[in-house]
Amino acid sequence: MIEWLKQPWPWYVAGPLIGLTVPALLLIGNKKFGISSSLRHICAACFPSGIHYFKYDWKKETWNLFFVGGIFFGGLIAAQLLANPQPIQVNPNLVTELKGYGITDYSQLIPTEIFNWSSLLQMKGWLLMVLGGFLVGFGTRYAGGCTSGHSITGLSNLQWPSLVATICFMAGGFIMANLILPLILR
Repeated sequence: MIEWLKQPWPWYVAGPLIGLTVPALLLIGNKKFGISSSLRHICAACFPSGIHYFKYDWKKETWNLFFVGGIFFGGLIAAQLLANPQPIQVNPNLVTELKGYGITDYSQLIPTEIFNWSSLLQMKGWLLMVLGGFLVGFGTRYAGGCTSGHSITGLSNLQWPSLVATICFMAGGFIMANLILPLILR
């Protein structure tokens, strides 16, 4: 069983499992779901005074904190016990393109030439990690939710703002991957 779990799961298994999250939430009476909202719940629990944005009954959303905790600990368990021993497979065309940017190590899930502690002191690493993280957080708040909330739950509930947000997420990802990232990596 463990060996079977260690294999990469195809999209037609993982995708429907993610999709079943919505009916499961509807069955238990919740219509909202998103990972970024858990940060708001944590802030409301820890800093309840003075800030209007955090004045709500966060205890009704405790299930979301447990869900995010399960994602975190599930990820740790999977990384430690279920790690696939096979080398990461990267498309040969992408290998050629990344070689031009100086990225040749594919032993980890993310390129260690870019994502490491010493990279924080370089402009390229700072732009990718610090500024990129700030922009993701700002965009999440500005859009009223994250990709999981809008693209999984919002689209399933046929919410127009979620469709607009998802289109913007996709367009932003394409622009970043194809136009901005190559400029940063050079």
